[in-house]
Amino acid sequence: MRERHNRLAVVKELIKNNRIDNQDTLLEMLRNEGYSVTQATLSRDLKMLKVGKISDGWSGYYYSLPENDLISESEKSYIQDVRRGILSIEFSGNFGVIKTRPGHANSVGIALDVLAIPEILGTLAGDDTIFVILREGMTKEDLQESFKTRIPDIEE
Repeated sequence: MRERHNRLAVVKELIKNNRIDNQDTLLEMLRNEGYSVTQATLSRDLKMLKVGKISDGWSGYYYSLPENDLISESEKSYIQDVRRGILSIEFSGNFGVIKTRPGHANSVGIALDVLAIPEILGTLAGDDTIFVILREGMTKEDLQESFKTRIPDIEE
């Protein structure tokens, strides 16, 4: 099975180079590229990539990727909070403990919540530790791939 990171890159390319108006079409295109995923997985991928639908002006809507420049200043700030604060991440099943610099756990926890990382169900922050619960069926590896996509250059 190919890595999620590679699949996300393929989804981006397909959306950039084709006028795709529904998930069934995108799922078929992914199958043609060698990726077999469920509709639920594709929905999570589209949410992570911040794919939206825009009007073509007369007959319907099609998928569109956000421009990198459209990442809000506040989102950039939250990404910086995560990069700056995290020291380590350890997991046991769906439960994770993120160690942060002293006094950074709250801002990193808020940043993770605001960034809406799809693998994370919730966080609970103290002074230098964040308790993380992953959604059912998600793994540490899924979260790491999400971090690579949304928060580049984060130390693992």
